[in-house]
Amino acid sequence: QVQLVESGGGLVQAGGSLRLSCATSGGTFTNYRMGWFRQAPGKEREFVATISWSGGTTAYADSVKGRFTISRVNAKNTVYLQMNSLKPEDTAIYYCAARHSVRTSGPYDYWGQGTQVTVSS
Repeated sequence: QVQLVESGGGLVQAGGSLRLSCATSGGTFTNYRMGWFRQAPGKEREFVATISWSGGTTAYADSVKGRFTISRVNAKNTVYLQMNSLKPEDTAIYYCAARHSVRTSGPYDYWGQGTQVTVSS
């Protein structure tokens, strides 16, 4: 069982930056593709970014491309989401998730509890 714990959320003004962290335990970190998702009030959870086990491949939602960067440090079992040029519409609970790399698609297997990001205008 893999445990994921997010941190780094908070309140920031529009145009500001935050870096989210997701520390994992209970599994072999390099076995997993990692992703970030978010859910705004009254909306469905949506994909934000994903990174392969090696860090060599990343992908982003169009809404965050060019502003957010996903990265991982395998030696620390941690994945990050650097968020720059934040907008009020980025306000949401941000979730970290893990999917075993043997599967190239499908739902993520493990989820964190989420961290709140609020962007004021």
